[in-house]
Amino acid sequence: MLVLASASPRRQELLRNAGIPFEVQPAHIPEDPLPGEGAKECAERLAREKALAIARHRSQDVVLGADTVVVIGSEILGKPADSADAARMLRMLAGREHQVITGVCLVVGGQWSVGSETTTVVMSEITEKEIADYIATGEPMDKAGAYAIQGIASRWIPRIEGDYSNVVGLPVALVCRMLRENGLM
Repeated sequence: MLVLASASPRRQELLRNAGIPFEVQPAHIPEDPLPGEGAKECAERLAREKALAIARHRSQDVVLGADTVVVIGSEILGKPADSADAARMLRMLAGREHQVITGVCLVVGGQWSVGSETTTVVMSEITEKEIADYIATGEPMDKAGAYAIQGIASRWIPRIEGDYSNVVGLPVALVCRMLRENGLM
């Protein structure tokens, strides 16, 4: 059985839409970047830590861990701590291009493999009123970079380069490739 080590409803929906059966058992680990850690390394490490935390108790199952970060310049943006942090993130992203990186880790029979996907996203300018109104909806509060491309924030995303599902929270094509490589699809 595939076990998703995440409580993210978006990741669950992406797996369901891809026809991949799974169970959910969220991993609870600190999601902060380490000092000097790059965005890709951070996303892959957190995905690995999540998957291994669950695999320790589910050794007969296949465990999938994932973590998404947004990076602009050299700053890694995770989930906002509060509404002021969400506003800060949205101001940083407005009118600029950024990258969304999702690390993925698959644990099969005690062995793990890790990969990641990077998608470039362009966000249009956003007014202070739009930022305040958006934060008031609550939508940005549990999302890396403080926005949901599949939600209200879609109105500010004129262009992406790469995997859309990656920006939502799980690069489905990469996950399927990893499952195939392990003889699971």
